[in-house]
Amino acid sequence: MLLFRHSQEKPVELVAGAVKIRFPRQKHPASSTVLPIFMPTIFVMDVLEQLHAARQRAEAVALCLVVQVHGSTPRAAGAKMLVYANGVVEGSIGGGELEKQVIADALRCLETRRPHFRRHDLLHQHNMCCGGSVDLYIEPIMPKERLYILGAGHTGHALARHAVSLDFEVFVIDDRKEYLDQIHVPGVNKLQADFSAVLPSLPFDAHTYIAIMTYSHPIDRDLLSYCVKQPFAYLGMIGSERKVEMTRKLFAEGRIASPELLDRVDMPMGLDIGAETPDEIAVSVLGRMVGVRRSGGGGRR
Repeated sequence: MLLFRHSQEKPVELVAGAVKIRFPRQKHPASSTVLPIFMPTIFVMDVLEQLHAARQRAEAVALCLVVQVHGSTPRAAGAKMLVYANGVVEGSIGGGELEKQVIADALRCLETRRPHFRRHDLLHQHNMCCGGSVDLYIEPIMPKERLYILGAGHTGHALARHAVSLDFEVFVIDDRKEYLDQIHVPGVNKLQADFSAVLPSLPFDAHTYIAIMTYSHPIDRDLLSYCVKQPFAYLGMIGSERKVEMTRKLFAEGRIASPELLDRVDMPMGLDIGAETPDEIAVSVLGRMVGVRRSGGGGRR
């Protein structure tokens, strides 16, 4: 539900579910009359629907919003534009050199995954004769990261439990029904299947996180040999230094994957914090994953 709130003392607030965006009220340039910012409700709903659809498609999109204007500007406060990672643009915040710059800024925000605020001087920065200035906010909206946990043992169970709380879309995969039946975590998807048979049916992209932690070293290596050649944001395999050394040797001898490709795999998996228990190991692994999420630099495209 969307609500518009404003008073003579407080900024306008747009409330959408649990999200609250505060917009300052603006003064008309020709007078001291205070006017509330007008945002067409139908267009706001269209934007929310498009954002939801983009997330369902696992597609990144940046919301560009004119927060406040001063003087003569091509669009009023509240104008919105969506910029997708593939360069597609919907809506407009004013056209011309201003919009060209904002699109470039939006694409950078999608790369860094960080919001951006900037005041644009239309005449001096963009050679636009309007002469006013535009305060513009860009919010990158990323798809929900998908996490495949390959192995439903104690550590896999703990990783699933903690990952859900960090807003990952979690899938636990194992061929042992009795272990999957022990996982009773809301929001965790469980799939009983043969590992090698199910992998080709799973979608992989630059927002996919993979944790390999089965009950068998040979199975782990088989899964790694497949996953390392797929797009991913994060790929890790649990194990000791000796297991990792043996894996590298076998992959080199069998020409399964180059050393450079294996360098992109987090193994042994997780931060080196001396973790021992399943929960501690899960926290160390999630530390790595959050680092990838926040850096915006992870992922094979």
